[in-house]
Amino acid sequence: MKRLAALIALTLAGCTGPDDGRREMSENPARGMAQVGPPAAEKRPYEVAAPHGATRVDEFYWLRDDTRTDPAVIAYLEAENAYADAVMAPLAELESALYDELVGRLKQDDSSVPYREGDYWYYTRYNEGEQYPIVARRRETLDAAEEIMLDGNALAEPHEFYEIMNWEVSPNQRLLAYLEDTVGRRQATLKIKDLETGETSALAIPGLSSSLAWSADSQTVFYIENDPETLLTTYVKSHRLGTDPADDPVLYEEHDETYYLRVRNSRSKQYVCIDADSTVSSEMRCAPADGSSDFIVFAPRERDFEYQADHLGNRWVIRTNWNARNFKLMTVADGVWGGRDAWRDLVAHDDAVFIDGYELFDDFIAIGERSEGLTRIRIVPNDASRDAEYIAADEPAYAMDLAVNAEPATDWLRYRYTSLTTPPTTYEQNVVTGERRLLKEEPVLGDFDKANYTTERLWARARDGMRVPVSVVYRNGFVADGTAPLLQYGYGSYGLSSDPVFDRDVVSLLDRGVVYAIAHVRGGQEMGRAWYEDGKLLNKRNTFTDFIDVTDFLVEQGYADPTRVAAAGGSAGGLLVGAVANMAPEKYRVIVTRVPFVDIVTTMLDPSIPLTTNEYDEWGNPEDPVYYDYMLSYSPYDQIAERDYPAFYISTGLWDSQVQYFEPAKYVARLRDRKADDDLVVFRIEMEGGHSGPSGRFNRYRDKAEQYAFLLDQLGLGT
Repeated sequence: MKRLAALIALTLAGCTGPDDGRREMSENPARGMAQVGPPAAEKRPYEVAAPHGATRVDEFYWLRDDTRTDPAVIAYLEAENAYADAVMAPLAELESALYDELVGRLKQDDSSVPYREGDYWYYTRYNEGEQYPIVARRRETLDAAEEIMLDGNALAEPHEFYEIMNWEVSPNQRLLAYLEDTVGRRQATLKIKDLETGETSALAIPGLSSSLAWSADSQTVFYIENDPETLLTTYVKSHRLGTDPADDPVLYEEHDETYYLRVRNSRSKQYVCIDADSTVSSEMRCAPADGSSDFIVFAPRERDFEYQADHLGNRWVIRTNWNARNFKLMTVADGVWGGRDAWRDLVAHDDAVFIDGYELFDDFIAIGERSEGLTRIRIVPNDASRDAEYIAADEPAYAMDLAVNAEPATDWLRYRYTSLTTPPTTYEQNVVTGERRLLKEEPVLGDFDKANYTTERLWARARDGMRVPVSVVYRNGFVADGTAPLLQYGYGSYGLSSDPVFDRDVVSLLDRGVVYAIAHVRGGQEMGRAWYEDGKLLNKRNTFTDFIDVTDFLVEQGYADPTRVAAAGGSAGGLLVGAVANMAPEKYRVIVTRVPFVDIVTTMLDPSIPLTTNEYDEWGNPEDPVYYDYMLSYSPYDQIAERDYPAFYISTGLWDSQVQYFEPAKYVARLRDRKADDDLVVFRIEMEGGHSGPSGRFNRYRDKAEQYAFLLDQLGLGT
């Protein structure tokens, strides 16, 4: 009723018509169905000024409400939801069928692969029909009685939103520290549960990030308190059980707002470490977990110097870019602190191989690498007389990474393997004998058979001559004759790589004849560190042109009908598809984007907005005119013009802490006001959700079903 009332109120208040330049949408030829008029946000001109004197007028700035209580803002968002309900109503049958398909492939009572740590096997499982996970363990053997540590369904009962953000068992295996979010803002509350008695203490420390560590005596928990306004990770504190949390000491305070903090135990469990990381530099300080001394800096921060170190045995192993653009591994003896003079090369730098991460074991190191846009795992024995080896892969486009390896005293390495046709599969391999054991392939129910699908790795030529990797999947029977609809996905920011992993949901598109492609554009790290650096700061436009050039390539090669190309990307990937929509709108029929980062200049001018200060080295600081002008040149919100655009499905969460809801809200309002066509713009707001959407697995499938219904209908596959 609130949604309907809000829509009626806004309509009566003057959802504008032809007299002021807007049109009532009567019929969309591509959909062939009648449409109600969309909400029209009021224009209230507001000047956004930069310190160097440049100004911009933002007529929808008023949609920003940090309290999320302004009646006018809430009414507008509710009206958008009501409009989305009305527009999507004719597709209810398709949406319902899609939901049934998506849920039908899910083994509802599935569980994760158990892993051994200490005296227990730990795992997460679901009950059939329930929304939230159960975190459990069994003592010594998997045949022992189950001990439920956390029942997400019971914990979520009083809340509209619920998420267990992290949990850590104490060294004595009796206590559980866990962090829960009941809003969707990614601001956690710390709680402690006694696993022997089943009692949860009255302790509740709010406003925290997602990292935890324990002291060696299991009596102290280390946590990070966020700044209440910017949500930056600011204070590392410790809580001694049984004391007043108001007296918790501050162990470290980060004064540089370009850094994120994390607290963790070392692999050896002998240390508690605080990691401080910005986009271009790192600093780590550690203290013995037994409390015998204070935190000491491992190596002081320095611009363009990054490192992460972990401890096992009598040494530290360090991943660093010191004289190594693609990173290398170095080592130093335990107890050598305060600098890098004593660091020695362990795994040399390779211009063609990017070292992504590593895991320490008693007798070897497992290294996650990237080469030619694909991932691989290298096993480096501690015994120098044994050669390094690689874990084998069997497909042209795949992803491989380390699974949970909780204990270092083993010859068995667990890893995950997947591709666009192979569901996530967990193996363990003996690094001495080479024996490999399949632990689990994620079940996909229904009539799915991976033999019915084909994946390819292609290379598109970008306009500046660079080769851009593209991962493609389609159902067998596809012919590259230029008649198929295409969904192209991209991200391309922060050095995060879009690996070709299996997505059971995409099967619903493949089975309807859609070709799915991932454009591994610059800004990710698929091709090494240079690939990232060529897609950020003053090179950011490469991300967008790469994506467009991949589209052109796929069309030219017959993988797509040029009139039925869809683009998708979320968060910073929403910046990508938003920029592409301005740069080449004629190439795309429809764009689907979740929580899109589309108002980059305004956001990066405001240090009070969460994440802004951490990202100056990603996007640039628009207080500098050079960066201001460059960012303005591609900002999706600022570049909206009076031209034809693709149809859009845009979604957000009111409580999103990563991309504030008002960015997509303003974007939708301005897009509707300026675009010259009648194609649909549907804006869905999750009023009780955040960056990841609503909580609960079935709620998220309903969201996905709606997105897919819109997408398929726009591609001419709505029946």
